[in-house]
Amino acid sequence: MKTPLIDRRDFLKAAGASFAAAMTPSAWANTLAADAVFATAFVKRDGSFGAAILSEAGKLLHAIDLPDRGHDVTFDPISKRSVVFARQPGTFAVVFGHTGRNAPQTIASITGRHFFGHGVFSPDGALLYATENDFDNAAGVVGVYDARAKFNRIGEFPTYGMGPHELLLLGDGRTIAVANGGIETHPDYGRAELNIATMKPSYVLVDRVSGDLIEKHELPAALHQLSIRHMDADQTGAVWFGCQYRGPGTDRPLLVGRAARGKELALLDMPRDVLSGFRNYIGSVAANPVAGTVAVSSPEGNSLVVIDAGSGGVVSSSALVEVCGVAPDGAGFMATTGAGEIIEGGGATRSEPDYVWDNHMLRIEQVA
Repeated sequence: MKTPLIDRRDFLKAAGASFAAAMTPSAWANTLAADAVFATAFVKRDGSFGAAILSEAGKLLHAIDLPDRGHDVTFDPISKRSVVFARQPGTFAVVFGHTGRNAPQTIASITGRHFFGHGVFSPDGALLYATENDFDNAAGVVGVYDARAKFNRIGEFPTYGMGPHELLLLGDGRTIAVANGGIETHPDYGRAELNIATMKPSYVLVDRVSGDLIEKHELPAALHQLSIRHMDADQTGAVWFGCQYRGPGTDRPLLVGRAARGKELALLDMPRDVLSGFRNYIGSVAANPVAGTVAVSSPEGNSLVVIDAGSGGVVSSSALVEVCGVAPDGAGFMATTGAGEIIEGGGATRSEPDYVWDNHMLRIEQVA
């Protein structure tokens, strides 16, 4: 669920006069008419860190400071708050509103855990779930936080794998899909990967209420170094995932796949030139339910590829320097790059040269 709703009237009403005064009349009018805003983390050229809310035209509407590099953002349509998670192995997540009316709140990871950069709210907004590392036991867990009690941590359950990265709440509102990257890390060694020879990535479904394992799927043994990292669900409920390969650089394994309940993981065959363009690294995955397409990005390969979700065929391939953040926008996708570019779904490009946009972007639909 990557396209949660925010009431446009509440958003603009809460923004107040100071928010409107900071915008040109045309930008304000465009925001009034916009179907969505977009959330993403960034690094500024001066070395500072933050998270931003962007308009559909790519204009910076609101930003908060972060103590270090952020990664992904999740949004609760009930409280209309977002949470940005620290990049692995970060120990903070920051809760913020989109208008600056209330001061951001920091969630600190508990002793023995760090965040992996992703999280999701329960449908009623009461709970926040975050992928975390139990690093002394080399085990993945999902931390559970009470969003109605200052985000106090109230429990955890296993991800039944190592190195969990992105997680999704599926359409039934109860099942959480987790991409276990299979890579062991420990904060004493920074971002060093400690088990490349023995890693075992997996895709699991977990009951968020009981913590019980529903399904677990591993890739074939020959692909044990293909780390499953990022995911999104298409209009049929199928989960698309993107991988990062930790084997020899001369190998060209398939990097994008689909997961469906009760079925083995299926990797998508792609044209050789498209696959080579990824340089064995998928940085973000986003589905566009309206268009029936899925976009995958590679900042390593400077490549953005759009796939037809029905046939699995490649619809388009674009060369964009350090592209990674991607989210559905109309019939296409908005994308951001490490060069400060914001590319709208219609193809228009806006540049914010002081900003290095980070790995992910979230579309937050507004309700009129």
